[in-house]
Amino acid sequence: MLSQQTEQQKPPVLKFLTIISIATAVILVFTITPWNIIPTSITEDVKVIATTELGCVGESVLGHSVVVENCSAKVGDTVSATFYVPALEQNGYYDKIHQKLEKVTP
Repeated sequence: MLSQQTEQQKPPVLKFLTIISIATAVILVFTITPWNIIPTSITEDVKVIATTELGCVGESVLGHSVVVENCSAKVGDTVSATFYVPALEQNGYYDKIHQKLEKVTP
């Protein structure tokens, strides 16, 4: 009878570990947010900063260098380019623009 009581008084370790595992998974999803790391496609007008044999090299508003194939534009022209960036950078796009506007606004 004593052995039955000690078995019933043991804490449910498996249930506790399951709850801790689920809570950790939920916390990681909301802190790491994997959907912000996945690359997303962006199409924007980039300013050509150089021309090469492969095409034109342009600079995006986000500060990325983009190679546009089969491009015959000259330095200083604007061309449309499609490229991939992490979603995190795209989500922070308006924050960067707002910071730049604060510097310019008197």
